[in-house]
Amino acid sequence: MSAKEAQHVAEEAGLDLIKIAPTANPPVCKIADFGKFRYEMARKEKDNRKKQKALEVKEIRLSPNIDTNDLNTKMSAARKFLSKGEEVKVVLRFRGREMAHMANSKHILDDFATAMEDVATIKKPAKVEGRSMVLILSAKK
Repeated sequence: MSAKEAQHVAEEAGLDLIKIAPTANPPVCKIADFGKFRYEMARKEKDNRKKQKALEVKEIRLSPNIDTNDLNTKMSAARKFLSKGEEVKVVLRFRGREMAHMANSKHILDDFATAMEDVATIKKPAKVEGRSMVLILSAKK
C-alpha cells in the first residue's frame, strides 16, 4: 500500500509506522509501537554482545640467546594457550649489541613455528618491529 494509507492505518490503531528497510524498492515498513520496537532492538543488540567471544592474544617473550630447554618450556606454554583457542604472539626481543645480529636470530622464530605446526598456523609471519621480531600464531581449526 502507499505510504499515506499505511500512515493512516497506523494512526487509527494508535501505533507508529516504522521503516524497516527504507532503501528497498518499495520501502518495507511495519506498524508497531516505536518505543517498544527500540527497546527490543536494544535488547537484541545487548544479547548479541554477550554471546560474542573476545579473542585474546597471549604474548610469549624470547631472547636471541635462549637455550633449548627454555625454548621447550615456552613452546609448552604456547601449546596450552593455543589449546584454549587463543592466539599467541611470539616476541623475540633484542637489547644492545643483539640489535646488530637480528638476521641471525630469525631461525629461533622459524624453529618455534615449525615445532608448533601440529597445533597452530602462522597468522602473521616473523617481521621486525622496532627492537623486536614478532610472529603471530593461531590455533588450527
